[in-house]
Amino acid sequence: MKKEQYSFAFEVYDSINDLSKEDGFLLQQAREITKIAYAPYSQFHVGAVARLSNGEIVKGTNLENASFPVSICAERSLLSSTAALFPDSNIDTMAISYHNQNGQSTEPVSPCGMCRQALLEHEKRYNRPIKLILGGSEGKVYVIEKSSLLLPLSFTGDDLRK
Repeated sequence: MKKEQYSFAFEVYDSINDLSKEDGFLLQQAREITKIAYAPYSQFHVGAVARLSNGEIVKGTNLENASFPVSICAERSLLSSTAALFPDSNIDTMAISYHNQNGQSTEPVSPCGMCRQALLEHEKRYNRPIKLILGGSEGKVYVIEKSSLLLPLSFTGDDLRK
């Protein structure tokens, strides 16, 4: 038997004020767009904002539905818009924020498993990493150099060809 370990490093900032101007702008935009997220059931409003390689800014929010499987997360909402509006541009950086009406919003949260898979596929499609900035409505911020780090032992198109 052989034991292996997976780990990765990420940056932790005390607040949005410690980020670069460009990254701080994206996170602030993600915080702002949570206000228009549609989350009547969970009260967990999520916003995602990305800067594309062509300089464009694209935004997405979570959109809940009484039939929960029909809902879409902010990250996948943003990925869909990006693919439709700018099919030849990849995402350089994505900021994700949330506002929890049932509790605090001070700790960064990371994308769900389905969104991690979608982010990985986007990275593979464009052969470029997506830097993630994760933060709540206030408080500390995580910066992860590429979204694929969040999905170890991932399933990709390569697995379909084995």
